[in-house]
Amino acid sequence: MSNTSATRRKLRARRKVRTAMGERPRLSIYRSSKHIYAQIIDDKSGTTLAAASTGALKEAAAGSKTDRAAAVGKALAEAAAAKGVKQVAFDRGQYRYHGRVKALADAAREGGLDF
Repeated sequence: MSNTSATRRKLRARRKVRTAMGERPRLSIYRSSKHIYAQIIDDKSGTTLAAASTGALKEAAAGSKTDRAAAVGKALAEAAAAKGVKQVAFDRGQYRYHGRVKALADAAREGGLDF
């Protein structure tokens, strides 16, 4: 792996997630220039428990990218509640906790997820 700042940030964030996980599933985020994707993953069984993205949400079609990310966080929290998931470990990957990532996390917290 190259030693870029994004790679170092990604490894540092993942190390913190692994130590904090315990029995919690992981909320993983992927952010592209146009869309944002979030999924809750059970790493023990290797399955995705819930997922949401701006491409899959009709109500997320309008507004700014930050507004759409908040809609994804809210939809993910609703899908997680339907599966009985209340606590997750937040894996932001290489992305800074700012802007769209922060909006998604705040909306997921408001929707009932604990992290």
